[in-house]
Amino acid sequence: MNNYLVIHPEVKEALAVNKAVVALESTIISHGMPYPKNIETALAVEEVVRQNGAVPATIAIMNGKCHVGLTKEELEYFGKEKNVWKVSLRDMPYVISQNLYGATTVAATMRIAAMVGIKVFITGGIGGVHRGAENTMDISADLTEMAQTSVAIVSAGVKSILDIGLTLEYLETMGIPVVTYGQDEFPSFYSRKSGFASPLRLDTPKAIAALLTAKWNMGLKGSVLIANPVPEEFEIAATEMEVHIQQALNAAKEKSITGKNVTPFLLQYIAEHTKGESLEANIALIKHNAKVGAEVAVEYVMLKSRI
Repeated sequence: MNNYLVIHPEVKEALAVNKAVVALESTIISHGMPYPKNIETALAVEEVVRQNGAVPATIAIMNGKCHVGLTKEELEYFGKEKNVWKVSLRDMPYVISQNLYGATTVAATMRIAAMVGIKVFITGGIGGVHRGAENTMDISADLTEMAQTSVAIVSAGVKSILDIGLTLEYLETMGIPVVTYGQDEFPSFYSRKSGFASPLRLDTPKAIAALLTAKWNMGLKGSVLIANPVPEEFEIAATEMEVHIQQALNAAKEKSITGKNVTPFLLQYIAEHTKGESLEANIALIKHNAKVGAEVAVEYVMLKSRI
């Protein structure tokens, strides 16, 4: 396995001394935001992680290797380069064997993080059950990966372009705890509200770390979804967003966009039609997730060291 891994010295040292490390995905850089906002955000998110006591480890695939922790120059490459694969689990063997460059999705990032022992991962929003999945069977590999890989995810809930209710049902079926941080309602990415009650609620990073410790110490494999609502000042009302989402879904259908190209198309369409408001909300929520994720990672390491 080590033949396929390249760990940044800062990350390797942190793992060796049991310091908190937080995994970050690279798809948000290559496929989730326009340049230069993507690079500015990636660097800012890494800095938020450091300010809150943890070491950031942005994960990507380069020249046949899984890189855990990127340099500033490498982040720049992923932000500017157009021919970067969007890599989920099914794509990993191909991209690695062909020595290509790939930005990792939630599923791929989780798997690589688990390979090196990172237990907390932050992202904007996870993939899930797509709207109309009863006809298309379009269900993100993020969900199946969460059922088997013991890495906690801090996100602003499920991307609002998806079917949130069905995604929550799927997570329940797969035995994945869903905890909302600080409120009773499950958030919907751009909005603090979704219309769905959160299965669980916890109000401190310490309490979340205790849940992670209990789950994994009992031998219950799999992730925990920690839903962290977008800060109020950047929230976009769910009713307002739904109008844009429906327009984006219709546009994707008209253009026959399918598979892994759907989510990047929808996010770009929505950003353009909200005049950048959704992009600013996206940036704010990923920074907020970085703060909470780092706090949870620090508490988890402290708790684990005492057991």
